[in-house]
Amino acid sequence: MNELPRIGQSMTFRKTMTVAEQGFFTGITGNMGRAHVDRAFARAQGQPDMLVFELAAAGLFSTAFGRIAGPGFRLGRIETQFARALPVGTSLAATVTVAESGADGILFDLSAEVDGQQVIAGRAQLVPLVSGDV
Repeated sequence: MNELPRIGQSMTFRKTMTVAEQGFFTGITGNMGRAHVDRAFARAQGQPDMLVFELAAAGLFSTAFGRIAGPGFRLGRIETQFARALPVGTSLAATVTVAESGADGILFDLSAEVDGQQVIAGRAQLVPLVSGDV
């Protein structure tokens, strides 16, 4: 096993959520929530554009997990809170910070910001990938 990450180690992944990603996420999940796929409907609800799928936005944390933990871990649990809806075109900065690190797993604090304002908070635990997982 590689060296475990240290407490306080963090990584930020930045990405602008686009219409193309909305299409990919819809194709993968089958989610056809109108506020996420119908621009006219979203605008009629007072939104500036279609809304980013919350799970697609939270998925940005996975890039940072992998870069800190490496290939020997998988997601064991994740908890997220979303402060507000995010319109397509939003640029997110998703940061994970190691809160605990040991042979049984790595606990991360999660924070995603838009223009310096926290819009997603949470915690996640990565657990060791073992042969029984396949």
